[in-house]
Amino acid sequence: MSNQNIIIYKFDILFNILNEIKEDLDFKIIRVSKEENLKDIIDRSKNYLIITKKKIETTENQIILNSLPIKIIGLIEKLNIEFLKKQFSNQSRIEIKDYVVDLNSREIIKNKFRLKLTEKEVNTVMYLFRSNKSVSIDELQKNVWGYISDIETHTVETHIYRLRKKILKIFDDQNFIISGKNGYKII
Repeated sequence: MSNQNIIIYKFDILFNILNEIKEDLDFKIIRVSKEENLKDIIDRSKNYLIITKKKIETTENQIILNSLPIKIIGLIEKLNIEFLKKQFSNQSRIEIKDYVVDLNSREIIKNKFRLKLTEKEVNTVMYLFRSNKSVSIDELQKNVWGYISDIETHTVETHIYRLRKKILKIFDDQNFIISGKNGYKII
């Protein structure tokens, strides 16, 4: 069974139709008629969409069907597209320490604070995060910047310095990127 849940909220006719063809669907169908039950199901579900006739102000991930009739095949396509969008969005958000790096918007987020990053800054942060050891300047030059290690340049040090300065200014964090004798790392 799929981990994708379609929550049909106060829409019994649609639930009955989808329930008849549930073997052909890639998601679980859940009928809900009370708002308090809806909150419980949402709290237990990571991957859900709600189908309802009227917008629920306190809830996300809704598809409002207020114009009928609808073609079921069109609805199923729309649901699959919405789940793909959510999956893409979720995959682009990487948790590092107390931060979230959003690869799509190129931002690093902590609490209510956001910091825009350049593409090189995102690439540097992700390379350091994915490495389980200190990363040398030569390795960063080669794998993030594409430079040959024989070239004398201070590009990496300059970028790391500026990135640390930005993080310190917005998040007051001096230890996001740590430097040691073997290079840089994120713990």
